[in-house]
Amino acid sequence: MRLAFIMSELGSGLRRNLTMVISVILVTFVSLTFVGTAGLLQMQIGQLKGFWYDKVQVTIYLCTDIPANTNCVSGPVTDEQKTTIEDLLESPAVKPYVETWTFESQEEALGHFQEQFANSPMVDSVEAANLPSSYRIKLTDPTKYQIINETFAATPGVDSVVDQRKVLNKLFSWMNIATYVAMGVAALMTICAALLIATTIRLSAQSRTREIEIMRLVGASRTVIQLPFVLEGVIAATIGALLASGAVWSIVHFFFGGYLASSSSGTPYISTADAFVIYPVLILLGIVLAGIASAVSLRKNLKV
Repeated sequence: MRLAFIMSELGSGLRRNLTMVISVILVTFVSLTFVGTAGLLQMQIGQLKGFWYDKVQVTIYLCTDIPANTNCVSGPVTDEQKTTIEDLLESPAVKPYVETWTFESQEEALGHFQEQFANSPMVDSVEAANLPSSYRIKLTDPTKYQIINETFAATPGVDSVVDQRKVLNKLFSWMNIATYVAMGVAALMTICAALLIATTIRLSAQSRTREIEIMRLVGASRTVIQLPFVLEGVIAATIGALLASGAVWSIVHFFFGGYLASSSSGTPYISTADAFVIYPVLILLGIVLAGIASAVSLRKNLKV
């Protein structure tokens, strides 16, 4: 009997406040979609870090005809200086930190440059002599870059030692900023959703003041009186959370797995299976958000 009464009151409230319920669904949907998107960005950044840091290289650029530092004042790198660098790479002090190394000549560097900038008008203005030859080093531990830098930075014939992680870190920093912006918008939208839910439940309860008084007179408990109103908010927010989960799935499936994966096949992107952990979090967040907002609204603003 009590359950039937609660369900009856719940149905009545949803019908009377259909416009406000739809508003709660939409605001919850938008706010939780931002939350889910922020989670996706952070997951993608983590996956890219694992992929690219595993492939990261340290590049030792050699001197050319144009001296860039004191190591190059004597002119381009000589065969003897190259032999010295290679001996250092194979020395007991350095070899444990080096997984593999390869030499890239100026002609090979030009070929790679032409591949990367095939659509650029500057590609025909660069010659092999303009590009330095280099040693490409894959470290056993990418965090040990400083050891390679200290060993080779002052070696004759070496122009510079570049850690590709620094370039990647800048990219990941911008991606992290985008994540924080998304999280900030998500937090703002979540606050808006909570306020709207609280307002909706308060107005719903105020429109049924007489019914609430009758329930109090017949001995209905505070929980029985409040529960239909709380369930209104929970149901609306749950629908919004389900829609947000669907939106997040669509982003992963069509954007990450479709558009981005087809445009850059060599880069790993998160899949719908990877993002599955986000969906229950969004639904749980929607339920908790609505439950707390509804309960607080009734306790603070209504004498029931």
